[in-house]
Order: sequence, then structure tokens, then C-alpha cells
Amino acid sequence: MKTIRFLAIILVSILINSCAILKPPTIIKNDTLENYKYIYIYPTNSLTSSSGATYSGQYYSSSKSVNPSDVITGILTKEGFIRIPELKDELTDQTLIVNYGESGKRNIAGGLFGYTIEVTIQFISAKSHTIICSCTAEGLGETEADDIRKAITRCLSGLLSKGN
Repeated sequence: MKTIRFLAIILVSILINSCAILKPPTIIKNDTLENYKYIYIYPTNSLTSSSGATYSGQYYSSSKSVNPSDVITGILTKEGFIRIPELKDELTDQTLIVNYGESGKRNIAGGLFGYTIEVTIQFISAKSHTIICSCTAEGLGETEADDIRKAITRCLSGLLSKGN
């Protein structure tokens, strides 16, 4: 009986520490974004992922797609930034170059409950080519597309929040 109780406590501790909480976003700010009006985002490819299950002998699946640069554009446009299709010399003082990348993957409870995908987004001055700020965050959803969308949203929400 003591062994079962001990194993239950260990299992619950592992689950609470590894799957219930995503790591908080990491924000690095070297300067304010308020000095910038335009963004240039390098295009990204869409990612399609699917999930499925068998129910009563029948297999059901669904697919989801995400294009990271579209998600980033939507969030930043809502905040008042203007996306430009190419870098323009006359706007470099007010333009940020936005870079996106997947920067990690972390198993939840040793892989029993899937994994999170981590993304990093950099904001670089078009004039000086220095990093103005960057953010890193994890996302966890039903599919990889969901993971990426949630990670981008958490990342930018942490960066653009009024407290930062």
C-alpha cells in the first residue's frame, strides 16, 4: 500500500511539473518598439499537420495549417504596425526586420503527453542591423500547427504587453 501511494505521488509530481505549465515567455528588450512604424517579415512556408483517432472501427482525421509569417503579421498589424513588402531605404529609420524560427521541442512527461514546440522571434533595426528585442515561447495544442500558432501568440503577447 505504501509503495502504491509513493508511486502515485511521484507520478502526480512528474505530471504537474512537466505538462501542466508551459515555460513562461522569455523577453529580451534592448530598445523600445515605439520608435518603429513599419515591419518587414521574411516569408515563411505553411506547415500542415493532422491528428486522427479511430472510433468504432472508423478512422477520423483533421488537418490544420499555419503560416508563421501570417500569424505574426496579423498580431503586429493589430498593434498598429504596417507590413511592407520590401525594405525601402527611405523607411529604414522606422522599419523593423522580423525573423521567426522554431527553436526547440520539449517532451511532456517523457513524451507520454506529447511535446511543446518553442519559437523565437527577433526584431532587428533595418538601419543598424542590431537586435531591438526578441521573444521565445512554447506552444502546446492538438497538432504541430496549433503548437506553433499558440507559441507565436504567447511570444508576441508577452513582448507587446503594456507591462514590458
